[in-house]
Amino acid sequence: MPDKVPENPERHDDDARLSDGTAGVAGVAEPSPAADAAADTGNKTDEDEKPRRNPVLGWLKEIVTVVAIAVVLSFLIKTFLFRAFYIPSESMESTLDVNDRIFINLLVPEPFALERGDVVVFKDSQGWLPAVLKKPAGPLDWVGDTLEFVGLAADDNEQHLVKRVIGLPGDHVSCCDAQGRVSINGTPVDETYINPAEVPQPNPFDIVVPEGKVWVMGDNRNHSADSRAHQEVNGGFINIEDVEGKATVIAWPVNRWTVLDNYPDVFKNVPAGTSGK
Repeated sequence: MPDKVPENPERHDDDARLSDGTAGVAGVAEPSPAADAAADTGNKTDEDEKPRRNPVLGWLKEIVTVVAIAVVLSFLIKTFLFRAFYIPSESMESTLDVNDRIFINLLVPEPFALERGDVVVFKDSQGWLPAVLKKPAGPLDWVGDTLEFVGLAADDNEQHLVKRVIGLPGDHVSCCDAQGRVSINGTPVDETYINPAEVPQPNPFDIVVPEGKVWVMGDNRNHSADSRAHQEVNGGFINIEDVEGKATVIAWPVNRWTVLDNYPDVFKNVPAGTSGK
């Protein structure tokens, strides 16, 4: 009998079909358009054409960017908001100890006004401090100067002082009553911030604070050359324009972290002063 020709030829798995349903060469897959394009360009794909990034350079770029942003922010904060200082003397003990690092609020006395009890840092424009001999320049001085400039290091300028504001413009401040207290506008005040280690020695004075000035005293009364000790110069007063800012926190050492208080309860009963003279 003659062989029977099958109506439908058997399909093998390795037959590739074109998109129009016709068969290509058995066992050979038709190349795709993408493959043709890759072949036309020397068998290079998009991934091959992308330049390889150096991970080290990318890491360095990120570090430089972060450092630059930190420096700019520190400079802006130091210029407009806060500034660091260190305490070189015992005049404010036990509120501030020698070598404490503090931050001052540069928004005081402007735009925010000073208040009685504020601890302030001010420039020594009245010559309270002895002249300081300039130290010879060292090879690494620029590091400290740079950190101080951007606000990352405390200002160690010895021509600044830190005291507590006792009298505002127009206040009549005097000392001492029968109990050794300071009186403001006729009202004696119990100064709870004074160093409790020693009883303050009587140091009489009687003044009225002029406009644009303040009367300042140290919390360690027996060891503070403050307004009382410099009445021959500018009446012992500090010009408000010389006030750098209000001390707000002790930032260093860590075990002394604290927010500084201006003790509003001490002055709550003090009446307003008259116009400064």
